[in-house]
Amino acid sequence: MYKNILLAVDGSDHSLRATKEAVKIASLVGDCTIEVVYVVDYSKAKDEVIHSMGKEELELTRRKKVLPIEEHMKSKNITYNIKILRGEPGPSIVDYANKESFQLVIIGSRGLNTLQEMVLGSVSHKVVKRVKCPVLIVK
Repeated sequence: MYKNILLAVDGSDHSLRATKEAVKIASLVGDCTIEVVYVVDYSKAKDEVIHSMGKEELELTRRKKVLPIEEHMKSKNITYNIKILRGEPGPSIVDYANKESFQLVIIGSRGLNTLQEMVLGSVSHKVVKRVKCPVLIVK
């Protein structure tokens, strides 16, 4: 079974649903570890910097996005680590997953419509195409 799971989150409801699925899978295995990855997107980070008072406030804002996920894992006694990456979400998740040799990647689906997905491309689609292990997309 999976002992090393990567959970990619962005603080959305989709991330929380993905977290619940990751916890279900991890609870089936005795010594499973979930690595929670939150990617600070450079294109959105500029806006965060403009609206923040300082580095500490910015880090606190980012940690708050991950807090519900962390609380859910703690309540279910799941072993986890949190890693904050910087860059474009899709490629950053793919690079990290492939370098660290995870056995499973779990990611929430943002729910783009057909036109948005065709023009923008979804993070989950980019991850599925390029990661070298099984990927679970949670809707």
